[in-house]
Amino acid sequence: MIKFEHTLFALPFAYLGAFLAAGGPPDAATAAWILAAMVGARTCAMAFNRLVDLPFDARNPRTRDRALPRGEVRPAETWGLIAASAALFFVAAWRLNPLALALSPPVLAVILLYSYTKRFTALCHLFLGLALGIAPAAGWIAVRGAVSLTPLVLAAGVLFWVAGFDILYACLDVAFDRAAGLHSIPARLGVPAAFRLARAFHVVALAAFIAVGRLAGLGWIYAAGLAVTAALMILQHSVVRPDDLSRMDMAFFTANGAISLVLFAATALDLALGG
Repeated sequence: MIKFEHTLFALPFAYLGAFLAAGGPPDAATAAWILAAMVGARTCAMAFNRLVDLPFDARNPRTRDRALPRGEVRPAETWGLIAASAALFFVAAWRLNPLALALSPPVLAVILLYSYTKRFTALCHLFLGLALGIAPAAGWIAVRGAVSLTPLVLAAGVLFWVAGFDILYACLDVAFDRAAGLHSIPARLGVPAAFRLARAFHVVALAAFIAVGRLAGLGWIYAAGLAVTAALMILQHSVVRPDDLSRMDMAFFTANGAISLVLFAATALDLALGG
């Protein structure tokens, strides 16, 4: 019901924030509790999303074969998973530091509220970006117990990166969203305009990632990672077009999973080797 790729999008950015805060790898206990918090938060969010979207997923040709609409997973089981994963998230936040624990309820509220945003606003893509953009700031807070400008800029980059690719992915559901009364930028503006806005968002994201490198004093290794990231973004926009969405899964899962891993690896190596 929940794909590993969904956590993979956000987890490297959580560790990226943690590595920047620590100036390298955080201690093993902190790293382990960050992992637990991320798995708990993302599992809770995705399970909740599948549950509240069940009436729509059962009617949408693209999603009707998911586990819940097919009856392979029952709603009661899903509620159990939501409760268990939320508990894991809160315990992990408690084990990290007081600020992480204090922020855990509003953070969980934000990532759960996303599931309702398509019902009332076409800006749902930005809200999803916010939900995932919390990850690097949370990683920083997990290490330092405080926040500063660098993780906030990184969070902004993740926000616009996620919003950009979510706009592209929403192009698959334009007809259904309009018929069901759901909101999205492609449904509101049309697919060609949505593609243009997604490109603009990804330019903003790349600018934010460049700013992070300058704020953190990173060198050529991080710059090389940025170059690969830019190439992957270009690839994402080249394999799908407004009149051909057939390779959307490649653009969505493969390219985006690679982007998060590349940026994390480049940051970790730069901090380790003084690039």
